[in-house]
Amino acid sequence: MSQSSLVGYTSFTRSVHDRLDFYSGNLATSSRGRINQKYSLELEQQARQWMEAVLQRELVEGADQNMPLGEEQFQLALKDGVLLCELINELKPGSVKKINRVQSGSFKQFKDMENIENFLKAIANYGVSTADKFGTPNLTDRNNGMTYVLNCIHAVGRAAQKNGYTGPTLGPRESQHNPRNFDEQTLHAGQTVIGLQYGFTGGASQKGMNFGKARSIND
Repeated sequence: MSQSSLVGYTSFTRSVHDRLDFYSGNLATSSRGRINQKYSLELEQQARQWMEAVLQRELVEGADQNMPLGEEQFQLALKDGVLLCELINELKPGSVKKINRVQSGSFKQFKDMENIENFLKAIANYGVSTADKFGTPNLTDRNNGMTYVLNCIHAVGRAAQKNGYTGPTLGPRESQHNPRNFDEQTLHAGQTVIGLQYGFTGGASQKGMNFGKARSIND
């Protein structure tokens, strides 16, 4: 290959790499932006107030109860996994046998991660689906994963109601599978009913129905 051809090839290769770096950077930035947009201070406040009601203490001592902590403060409060382990132990005593309470030192990070992993195992046994769980780095590494942590806490709240927890509740109760088996006569009778889509409402109205009810915490 001639020198001029080699120079041309090198320039072409550098151009390709530059473009790949550019698109990769834009993709990462775009992904982070989408995740950040999904973080809800309203859902955070609901989760926080529910956790405080269950634990009967503040997540952040002295913080204004009427204002959300914000993503960074909420992450710092949960980062060591202690409050999460205490939460699942309140909902189901004995779920986490040992909670590491390490204030500092070279082993703190590993002990914190162990707490989080124990919490994730415990909520899986409690009935929270894999799809609703977060990954340990979502909480420990500040990689814009707090949305997943927040959604997981809400899933734990739904599971608590499903499992018969009688304390404070978070969000709507999780639906349960309820199959209905009809005999042939009942199914045949249903074919003669005029559906609402045909315009007949039988005097029914929207009165008393609740559309888009916001999630709330009920003691």
